[in-house]
Amino acid sequence: MMKKKNSTLALTFLLLFSTLLSACGGGNLSSSAATATQPSAKTGDSTAAASPAETAGLTGTLNVQMIGGFTEEDKTDPKTGLKTTGVRVLKEEFEKLYPGAEVNFVLMGWDSYNEKTQTMLQSNAADVYQLPGIATFAEQGLLEPLQSYIDRDKFDLDQYFGGQVEGWKAMGPEDTDLQIYGLPFIGDTRVIVYDKKIFDDWGVPYLSKEPTIEEILEKAEKMTGKNPKTGEQNYGLTFNKSDAADTVMNINESKGGKWGTGFLWKDMELEFNTPTMVEALDLLKKAKEYAPEGVLAGQGAENFLTEKNNVAINLRAAPGFITDIKANGTEDRYDAALLFVNPEEKMGGMFAGSPFSIGKSSTQKELAWEWLKFSSSDFFQQFMWDNYRNESTPVVKASTEWASVKEIPQMSVVLDAMGRLWAPRYPYRSGQPRYILSENVEKALLESTSSQEALDKAQKDAAEWIVSQK
Repeated sequence: MMKKKNSTLALTFLLLFSTLLSACGGGNLSSSAATATQPSAKTGDSTAAASPAETAGLTGTLNVQMIGGFTEEDKTDPKTGLKTTGVRVLKEEFEKLYPGAEVNFVLMGWDSYNEKTQTMLQSNAADVYQLPGIATFAEQGLLEPLQSYIDRDKFDLDQYFGGQVEGWKAMGPEDTDLQIYGLPFIGDTRVIVYDKKIFDDWGVPYLSKEPTIEEILEKAEKMTGKNPKTGEQNYGLTFNKSDAADTVMNINESKGGKWGTGFLWKDMELEFNTPTMVEALDLLKKAKEYAPEGVLAGQGAENFLTEKNNVAINLRAAPGFITDIKANGTEDRYDAALLFVNPEEKMGGMFAGSPFSIGKSSTQKELAWEWLKFSSSDFFQQFMWDNYRNESTPVVKASTEWASVKEIPQMSVVLDAMGRLWAPRYPYRSGQPRYILSENVEKALLESTSSQEALDKAQKDAAEWIVSQK
């Protein structure tokens, strides 16, 4: 459980957010949007909002906190000239649906977002919260459980991609099993991305849609060396050092392993040093042989997704790659494949993104619930996709029929990946065990210790930290 901040820090944050609220949440955050379109006036499916008769009594101010590169007003990137429509459009549409409501945004960046959100929840500074760290706040009893609202309104959870609702389940202080404290509104995932031109140059068949780690290593080895057509040095693959522990965990899953069991710290048992985890780390060490020399320093793959690229495979790419290849004019050159899954559970990979939740102390819970439903509508989801594509992948099944999604071939893999993520997500990543595992995986990759020794230490240190939380 997150420790309470001292009163001086809490007061400082409270004053900061009071100022933000009075300014209606207008931030100066830069947007990573790729386009600047406004969705049509349609409001999406029937579950997005109640009828006017049902909402006649819903009035008042709704304060909505959002985290990331969001801006309330429209803006133009001075470097690229790309225009972004501000989230004012969401405010205007919601206020049209609920004439007695007024939406105020509290917009913040990702810096210290958990600490800031903690202060906001404790001071009732908003009604709706974007909570990627939902487990921490649910455990403290700071969030409103949603099942009664879902049942009352017969809200259709099946409209979301498989696993999206389950991925954000959490436990409150009185819960004996996982409950729904948030609904997904931002999707995220990871996929394997590869350069078809390099495969063609070497005469290597493209990756399968669901490759094994062995297939990747075999093909990466064949494409490491002097390119037979260009004469340039090629590398079979690359990976991000900061994601290495998640990659090891995902390879482990493909071998039948899992992260552990439990959800709350008091119930958690980790499986960081099992035989399949050791095998997975050894396989990533093998993969390093086909990567640029500076891979652990974040070097050697700077041109990936461009025409000048010399690396065949990226083991773990975010969905934002589709924006990059469009900007670089390389849409036809790069393709994507799925991450690995546990053969029994049929799940694999870190669950990510963000849900919307309602603060337990909110005085506008019914209006807040309508906002959560609104976030599932075609209007809301298409607005996010069109304007904040690097922030958000759609979480609703209806998106597979959008023309703007269909025109991107790689999106079929991205959306497939969304439904395969491990859910509920890895709870150990909500605390220190995440960093302990990462640190020890990195040591093994640097050859300063063996895979077994590194993972034994990760298991020991992380288990001791968990005991200290009980």
